Amino acid sequence: MKILAQFNADVLEDTLMKINQKLLSILLFDCASKKNIIWATEDYASLGDKYKAEAEISPELITGEHTTLIQPRISKTKEEQDRRVRDKAEVFTPSWICNQQNNLVDEAWFGRKNVFNTTNEKEWQATFEPIDFPKTGLRRWEKYVDAKRLEISCGEAPYLVSRYDSVTGIELPLQQRIGLLDRKLRVVNEKTTTHEDWLKWATRAVQSVYGFEFQGDSLLLARENVFLSFLEYHQQRFRELPDKKIMERIARIISWNLWQMDGLKYVVPFSCKPTVWEETNLFEVVKVEEPCPGCKKSDPENHNGIYCIIKDWREKKSYRYIDLMKGAQ
Repeated sequence: MKILAQFNADVLEDTLMKINQKLLSILLFDCASKKNIIWATEDYASLGDKYKAEAEISPELITGEHTTLIQPRISKTKEEQDRRVRDKAEVFTPSWICNQQNNLVDEAWFGRKNVFNTTNEKEWQATFEPIDFPKTGLRRWEKYVDAKRLEISCGEAPYLVSRYDSVTGIELPLQQRIGLLDRKLRVVNEKTTTHEDWLKWATRAVQSVYGFEFQGDSLLLARENVFLSFLEYHQQRFRELPDKKIMERIARIISWNLWQMDGLKYVVPFSCKPTVWEETNLFEVVKVEEPCPGCKKSDPENHNGIYCIIKDWREKKSYRYIDLMKGAQ
């Protein structure tokens, strides 16, 4: 109980490692490149080469004296916020807008309004009664938990989980949270009776939500927010943290489902490289560089970088994300 109480909008990586030494390494892993996620921003480059945009983020770079290095948007200065908007088109979405848009998703799914909360301009109030589902058909609660949801350019993942109000930074109580995963975990809390059943369906809920992000610091925050949300719901229900193996499994699912991607190229950021060779003319040997064919022609299907992959946990298959997008067109 005390460990989770130390987390607020700013997740201290040192504290995360106190829960389980392996967690941070798992949450930093990139499943496409089989390396760690990269910074993908020059915001930290003044600290040295290991903090440059193309460098991997390793645990020792963000713990110890640097445990407060990665800050959520609400903790950044106005100048830093404006620079990220200008340089990376980083978008800020208030929690009340996330709630209203998530409500529209649920209104379409349930065929009725005000399923999880009622709204009044920028405020909302959670509904008190358990969520009503038919016992048969395509609108059963199990189908809702398994329904896939994707947040594109997810930032800190405010549409998936809402540990804190993105405007004020104040922690939101679980019953007032509005993220897509928050809603699924509320249903799991209401519909399961045993710890085993709760774990089964809470895990499936985590497996059903996805997101991608370019900047490594924001992606880590998103992964941490989803992971801590799982812990908080478990702790509220069972008055304790799940065991270490369960935590590690959930962290691995999250490292698959929230991935780092250049959304215009469908590849790991900066993974496209020029092809270099030497040619000999009458006078000398010259080095020739040919840019990545996909980058050269703005053709997303012909990059030589590392294409991002996504896992369907129900089918137990992995796919290139670009192939899923082509199939959806």
